[in-house]
Amino acid sequence: MKQAFLLCSLIIIMASCDKKSKVEKQVEEIPLEVKVERFDKVFFETPVADLPKIKKLYPEFFPDGVEDKVWIEKMSNPLWRELYAEVQKTFGDFGSEKTAIEDVFRHAKYYFPETQTPEVITVIGEMDYNNKVIYTGNLLLISMELYLGKDHEYYQSEFPAYLRQNFQKQQLMPDIVSAFSTGKISEPATKNLLSQMVFAGKELYIKDLLIPDVSDADKIGYTQEQIAWCDENEEYMWRYFIEGNLLYDSDSRLGNRFINKAPFSKFYLEIDNETPGRVGTWVGWQIVRSFAKNNDVSLEQLLQMDAVEIFNKSKYKPKK
Repeated sequence: MKQAFLLCSLIIIMASCDKKSKVEKQVEEIPLEVKVERFDKVFFETPVADLPKIKKLYPEFFPDGVEDKVWIEKMSNPLWRELYAEVQKTFGDFGSEKTAIEDVFRHAKYYFPETQTPEVITVIGEMDYNNKVIYTGNLLLISMELYLGKDHEYYQSEFPAYLRQNFQKQQLMPDIVSAFSTGKISEPATKNLLSQMVFAGKELYIKDLLIPDVSDADKIGYTQEQIAWCDENEEYMWRYFIEGNLLYDSDSRLGNRFINKAPFSKFYLEIDNETPGRVGTWVGWQIVRSFAKNNDVSLEQLLQMDAVEIFNKSKYKPKK
């Protein structure tokens, strides 16, 4: 009996691996090459006298009404030049990142056939952490100064630890998929906790598909310890949501407590400081994963479906 069970398990695992390999083989066959424009490199390595040439090549980065002296000062400023040197030290020729971006968009074209191949432009901006990556369809804009490493001296006095932990080089591909996902997922008609959880879970499920080899921790922007905490406490979190009748509650504070970026989640319990932020997002991810596993629907259908329907058909059960 035991041998039969092991044999069945082995067959299931092999079938699953074969299915995955078939998908990945099809993805690999998609012809794609992204063009990378290192605007940051051009800007800081061009002599000041040649500023007019840069403005002609990249007019979109030089808005009308801004005098040339502003750009000249930035090109010459030792602090800006030091920041550029740190970016170069971290990324070098950007070759491995270019390859990884191409892999992301091969997967994107497989799952979203209408996807354009964007031009990638790297910049050094004002450390706007809400816009680390901008995707417009034909353009992918990357702010390089926000991926120098969570312990970099530039961040210590400016950003809290829960934000700094995602200023890592390996966070670039997850951020690209987050930017790509904008507009791909239907906004929920209601703003109760369940709809917010499932909406956030759908974005993370897109990451499962587009960056399958990236760790769950990097997909959601957690440490491995924070992922472990969620795994170990899934049942308790779920019980808290159910017993508190929170799933269908539209209290506007619930987003900040359980969905949005924060140093920790707010159960209003003594354990709060031990929790990662956004645990509702993590639970929503598990619900969407469970739905995808237990229902035969297209990705397009899943992304458009109502949160209640997804939840009801997900057969989601928290791990004990």
